[in-house]
Amino acid sequence: MSIDGLAARLWAGNADLAAAALAHPFVAGLADGSLPRERFAGYVAQDAFFLEAFARAYALGVAHSRDRATLDAFAELLAGVREELRLHDGYATRWGVDLSTVEPAPATQAYTEFLLATAALGDVGETCAAMTPCMRLYAHLGRSLAGRASADYAEWVDTYADPGFEELAVTLEALLDRLAADTPSVARAYRRAMELEVAFFDAAWERPVVR
Repeated sequence: MSIDGLAARLWAGNADLAAAALAHPFVAGLADGSLPRERFAGYVAQDAFFLEAFARAYALGVAHSRDRATLDAFAELLAGVREELRLHDGYATRWGVDLSTVEPAPATQAYTEFLLATAALGDVGETCAAMTPCMRLYAHLGRSLAGRASADYAEWVDTYADPGFEELAVTLEALLDRLAADTPSVARAYRRAMELEVAFFDAAWERPVVR
């Protein structure tokens, strides 16, 4: 990612929210192992619901693509989300969480509705602006926690610290740089997604899974 690109400028302009996410007690609990398992189980359930919507937003990106390169990039990103969903299925099986019965929390609903509305009604550049923060933030969290995560949550950290996940984040950032204009609406979409990321961690910290 070029330091002069739009994606880099938007990430730098939202450094306050990235720092808030990294310092969040939920994320800190992942690192030191103090996060109660029921809170992580609740997060997994909500994140699985979120990722299904994220996959649909990528599918809308495929549908709205105007050239083969864009179509291929969104298809690659969609495949990456399917891998994340398989990881969540594994967590749910081990911990007895029935994902089919989980209702979305208000924070999850707000985030998914924002993403799907943007992907359905906005242009492809705005869709990239709404989706990039999730990918870049999780790659940032994975790298920041790599090597110091507790054994309980090492699999989660390793997933987002993996170079393959970084490649997917870079792919989406490249789409953002190529397809989005440097406009207030793009900046607002990026900022809103970052705010919703922090709100998602707030909800995971405060609302354990209902079994």
